[in-house]
Amino acid sequence: MAWIAVTEFQKIAQGIDRPEDVVVGPDGRVFASDHQCAVAEIHADGSFTRMGPAGGAPNGINMDSQGRVLIANFGIYDRQEGPLQRFDPATGLHENLLTEVEGRRLTSSNYPVIDSAGNIWCANSTHAETWPQALDGRTDGFIFVLRPDGSAQVVAHGLKFPNGMALSADEKTLYCAQTSGADVMAFPVLPGGRLGAGHRYGPQLGRLSAPEGPGAQADLGYTDGVGLDANGALWVCLPADNKVVAILADGRVETVAHDPSGSVINHPTNVTWGGPDLKDLYIGSIRADYVLKARSPVAGQAMLHQR
Repeated sequence: MAWIAVTEFQKIAQGIDRPEDVVVGPDGRVFASDHQCAVAEIHADGSFTRMGPAGGAPNGINMDSQGRVLIANFGIYDRQEGPLQRFDPATGLHENLLTEVEGRRLTSSNYPVIDSAGNIWCANSTHAETWPQALDGRTDGFIFVLRPDGSAQVVAHGLKFPNGMALSADEKTLYCAQTSGADVMAFPVLPGGRLGAGHRYGPQLGRLSAPEGPGAQADLGYTDGVGLDANGALWVCLPADNKVVAILADGRVETVAHDPSGSVINHPTNVTWGGPDLKDLYIGSIRADYVLKARSPVAGQAMLHQR
């Protein structure tokens, strides 16, 4: 049985363009990625306002302690560049933070997360030229870090389409979904903005190919965005199966929400918590033209900007 019934979700920000991710500020303001602007603000009545010019193909977003929105641009999706950018809703300043690292052009920045030391961790999913090639199992993805002193470095190599990321509450572990590995990797965070060797966290979460016929998409395990709740469970989005699951601390996997029809939960890509009690759950999508909102049975882990 799923933790949250499909009927508990409401569609907000209807008409938004590819809202891959959502972030909720400390003041309760809700922002989502949108391919027609830098970021879209979702209002309490469910409407939204586009802010700033698009600087690529906005994908994963997050927020720093000053309320500025970090934007990872997944350029390969629209045959564009894939820089890591930052947008300040207060001033409208939109700037490139990083366009290449160690001589490698960023083509598919995917999801940024920031730690209390000011390190920005981000995945570059692939250097494939087309979207179909991106998910063929190639190991050209990597994680990079942009440190507060401006230095940048590739800190994890040889990954299978690294995607969403989350930091443990003690900031000792960085979790990263491997989309074409159908799993999640865990990396120890080392001093100085470095990572140790990664290992699989939990089991493989499904198949990587679908048979023909009805129900072919069922149990596809392409992992996307991840997020930690206050109990330490890692929520993982499985867009091809219209499902969100949770990897519990003991390694068991439970279903959070599942919509086989895709009529409501349609290719979910990221989970985010907000509200005074951090139980307002938001789910982004790579396919839907709306964001989902529901009440979560457990609070989310407070992000850096929410503490």
